[in-house]
Amino acid sequence: MDSDLDHVGEAGTETPSSPTRRWLVVGAALVVVLILGVGLGAFLSRLIDNEPPAVTPARDSVEVGFAQDMSVHHLQAVTMANWARDHSTDAQVEQLAFDIQSTQTEQIGRMKGWLMLWDQPEQATGASMAWMTEPMSGHSGHGQTARTPSDGALMPGMATTAELTKLRSLQGKELDVFFLQLMLRHHQGGTAMAEYAQQHSGLPALKALVTSILASQGPEADLMQRMLSSRGAQPLPPP
Repeated sequence: MDSDLDHVGEAGTETPSSPTRRWLVVGAALVVVLILGVGLGAFLSRLIDNEPPAVTPARDSVEVGFAQDMSVHHLQAVTMANWARDHSTDAQVEQLAFDIQSTQTEQIGRMKGWLMLWDQPEQATGASMAWMTEPMSGHSGHGQTARTPSDGALMPGMATTAELTKLRSLQGKELDVFFLQLMLRHHQGGTAMAEYAQQHSGLPALKALVTSILASQGPEADLMQRMLSSRGAQPLPPP
C-alpha cells in the first residue's frame, strides 16, 4: 500500500513527477542552452574582433597581375583543349583534354571572382607580365629573368596565332601530337608563372590556388611527355 501511495497525492492526483517535472527539466535545459549560446557568441565575437582586417591587393600587385594574366593563360589552354576534345579520335587525348578544360575553367572562375571583389579589371590594362619583375628561381624558370612589359612577348608557354591556326588545320595523329606539344609547352610556362606567384605572394587564397595548379599541371605534363614518346614525337624546342 505504501508504494502505491507514493505516487498519489491528495484527491487521487499525481504528484509533480510527470508533466510538471518534465516541463521543469525542459525549462532548465533551455536556460543552459541559452547560457552556452551567449557564451559561445561572446567567444566568437572576441575572435572576430581580434582578426586583422582583410587587405585588398593593389593594382600593381603580384596577386592582381597573376589573376589577370593566368586567367588569360588558362583561357587559351581551355580553347585548345576544347578543340582537341571535339576533333580528336584518340580516347586518351580526349580524356586529357576534358580534364584540362574542366580544371582550368574552374580556376578561371576563382580568379575572375577575386578580381571582381578587388574592383580590378579582368585583364591587365597595360602589357602582361608587369608583376614578374625578378628572376624565376623555380625549376620551370631555370633562373630566367621574367619578361618585362617592354619586351612585348607572349606569356610563357602561350601559343601564337599561327600555331593555333595550324592546330585547327590538322587531323588524326598529327592533330593529337601537335596538341600535346602545344599543351605541354603551355603547362611548362604556366608552371613557371605559378611558381613565381607562390614565391612572391603571401595571400593564403592565392597560394592555395597556386598549389592546386601545380598539383594538376605537374602530373599532366609528365603524362603528355609519355604520350608524345609513345607516339614517336618529341616536345617542341624552347622558343
